Amino acid sequence: MTIVINMRDRVDERGIKIAARLILEGKLVAFPTETVYGLGADALNARAVRRIFKAKGRPADNPLIIHIADFSDLSRVARDIPKEARLLAERFWPGPLTMVLPRKEDVPDVTTGGLDTVAVRMPAHPIALALIRASTPVAAPSANISGKPSPTLAEHVIDDFYGRIECIIDGGETNIGVESTVIDLSSERPTLLRPGGLPLEEIEKVIGGVEIHPAVRGKLVDVARSPGMKYKHYSPNAQVIVVEGKRENVRRKIEELVDGYRKEGLRVGVMATEQYDADEFFHLGTSEEEVARNLFKALRWLDKRGVDIIIAEGIGERGLGFAVMNRLRKAAGYRVVQA
Repeated sequence: MTIVINMRDRVDERGIKIAARLILEGKLVAFPTETVYGLGADALNARAVRRIFKAKGRPADNPLIIHIADFSDLSRVARDIPKEARLLAERFWPGPLTMVLPRKEDVPDVTTGGLDTVAVRMPAHPIALALIRASTPVAAPSANISGKPSPTLAEHVIDDFYGRIECIIDGGETNIGVESTVIDLSSERPTLLRPGGLPLEEIEKVIGGVEIHPAVRGKLVDVARSPGMKYKHYSPNAQVIVVEGKRENVRRKIEELVDGYRKEGLRVGVMATEQYDADEFFHLGTSEEEVARNLFKALRWLDKRGVDIIIAEGIGERGLGFAVMNRLRKAAGYRVVQA
């Protein structure tokens, strides 16, 4: 039995108490953040955290992010906190920024994927913050079956987990739509492990130049120091193809692909910033912010419409576009057509 608690209009204190008690009892609670919905458990309870991996079908060496509600909680899970972390927290927390730091011994190996580091963030969502303050630091990956598109609506979580976890808090649609940006501050030079809801340009204004890990561009790694580095992610059931290039060339190529696949008898969906004639079409919006917010919703919607192929229009990589293109290329298994 899964309890669904409606908090679309306001943070319900009674509902928060119910969910917090479940967390403290070692149960699983899905909750909204400003990025996507998270699947939460007590970060310091190894048995509870193992239930996250089992529910998601997530590989054990794929580390989780610990969510905290106050900066003072950081010292409960991390040590040797550098000045860059304090500067970034002061500027961007609460917000869509995850920092990888040396871990405290109290953090179970299962939470960190067996690494000597821990990933931590403070979400900018009133429901998430209330839940954490009423319970404990919460380990929470995205609340989806491992490898599938992340959830930005409670309905997405219900599709994946109803009857499999104890509680889902429905807080409406998430605001940003892509996961947090992950910066590794545990080594000599700050390194971007995953682009996300906080643009890299904003981070560099605070701490200077940041290296970009090769995994961000698709290079395979043996050890995942952050979620999203090693395994297939964000993929719907339909095959995804990303078309990149100059705008006018992209349009011609998408129309050509749609026509070709339809002649083969396949149902084709298109997700783009302008209208296309396809079996199914999802308008992503016109700004980077709209595209990011609608990205995973579009992949899930087109899947539900039963298309065989999803053709996605690429966008520029500035700002949130960097995170959008990272997710799209991963969803496509790096099947990218240059127009």
